[in-house]
Amino acid sequence: EEYTQEDILFLTFALCHNVHINNSNNRLEYSGDPTEIALLEYIEKIYPDLLNILNRYKRVGEISFDSNRKCMSVIVETKDQHKIMLTKGNPDVIMSMSDRIMDGKTVRPLTEKDKQKMQRHNKDLAYQGMRVLGICWKTVSKMTEATESKMIFAGLEAMEDLPRAGVDKSVELCKRAGITAIMITGDQPGTAAAVARRVGILPENGKVVTGSQLRGLSQEELDKITDNTYVYAAVSPADKLEIVRSFKRKGYVTAMTGDGVNDAPALKEADIGVAMGINGTDVTREAADLVLLDDNFNTIVTAVREGRIIYRNIRRFIRYLLSCNIGEVLTMFVAAIAGFPMPLVPIQILWVNLVTDGFPAVALGFEPGEKDVMDCPPVPKDSDIFSDGLGRKIIFRGITIGLGTLFIYWLVQYIGGDLITARTAAFAHLVTAQLVHVLECKSEREGITEINLFSNKILLLAITVSFLMLLTVIYIPPLAYVFSTAPLHWTYWCIVMGISILQPFIVINVRNTRRKRLKLKKAKAVQQV
Repeated sequence: EEYTQEDILFLTFALCHNVHINNSNNRLEYSGDPTEIALLEYIEKIYPDLLNILNRYKRVGEISFDSNRKCMSVIVETKDQHKIMLTKGNPDVIMSMSDRIMDGKTVRPLTEKDKQKMQRHNKDLAYQGMRVLGICWKTVSKMTEATESKMIFAGLEAMEDLPRAGVDKSVELCKRAGITAIMITGDQPGTAAAVARRVGILPENGKVVTGSQLRGLSQEELDKITDNTYVYAAVSPADKLEIVRSFKRKGYVTAMTGDGVNDAPALKEADIGVAMGINGTDVTREAADLVLLDDNFNTIVTAVREGRIIYRNIRRFIRYLLSCNIGEVLTMFVAAIAGFPMPLVPIQILWVNLVTDGFPAVALGFEPGEKDVMDCPPVPKDSDIFSDGLGRKIIFRGITIGLGTLFIYWLVQYIGGDLITARTAAFAHLVTAQLVHVLECKSEREGITEINLFSNKILLLAITVSFLMLLTVIYIPPLAYVFSTAPLHWTYWCIVMGISILQPFIVINVRNTRRKRLKLKKAKAVQQV
């Protein structure tokens, strides 16, 4: 049977793949590698009777794709037992295994001039961001002849692999968040560079390094090039593993994505292995820490944002609970040392811990996150939960709550109130001060006057419910008897609310004073230099 150059190209697209084809109501449905599916869909548009073509050929052998060989071959047999071998893969690899070339229906020896011409075409297409495949073939009379050598070069195939929508914005968001996106791909350098520039990964002065350039380098030499290399092209799975190890040696937290079996070692080595849920293999998913159900880079960035919000909410939770508990402990401890009657009875302390500490603290977990959550640098992996001054804030705020409660306890008795009224006022202040403080915990960098107090409706509901429950144990007689409280005059409420609201402004004043001192120190240091 005589084949034209076009026949071989189309037969390779139609037969040299591992796509599962399902014929449903005379409509072909594909599942498998997206590149191979795209080629099949292209052929189907040209030949609507693609299924008949597929039925004319029976696969009798296959040499699967290998990242080292960078090609795939199939041996198919026609109904008259005529066998042909079809191969597709890296253009340079395809040309190296070919000794002849097709020119229409004519087959002639492959010359050095032909190779140079094809290499120029390959580079031109690659620099346009195209993914280029080389195609070659040969007839075989028996299976022992089915080796990837002495092939007939049929041509090049190029396709535009457009990035997913929004990837460029996600890359930009990564940069703002202090995350550097690196492209590691088996594609040619030209293709990788064009796509990386399109999505914003490769800057103007960024370097593109190939796998062949990496091999043979020492660890020190490899570590030197990682700082200004943004694209690694034509790499093998072993190269990916060494790149991950290099970044880890330099102290970076690394996240690696992959979908093939050969990517599993690099995913396992990375701090966070990310596998593709749709096109990823079972081995890759088992090795990964995170599986993307939609195989979308944008989802990784969304996960980072959600992770930062969760981390901040944990810090908010700890800040609120520890500050409140320090205030309660300080109130009881100082009163005991000073010889005062206890400002709070045990049931009041229990009520504060179960109700006031509980509802608002849980509601903090629903905080939607600040707008600049992705504009902050990553948290160093060796930092503790109290880093960035959180411990100092917790202690200072706990002291203000405790001292405010003691002051009100003393003041009410000083102006003529009895012990039960003083305890009730102290109890009311301890609760309201904590409810005011939970609003402060919405942000670590901004004061209560600078934040959006209404962004978390669940928190507002928790505050309202807690305050209403405080009023019930003060003004409903049976509950007042159980909790040892007495109704408070409005003048006492003014004192309680005034001191509770004043405390956040004291914190703001102390914070601003400290910031001014730090600025003065930095200015003096610059002048000395």
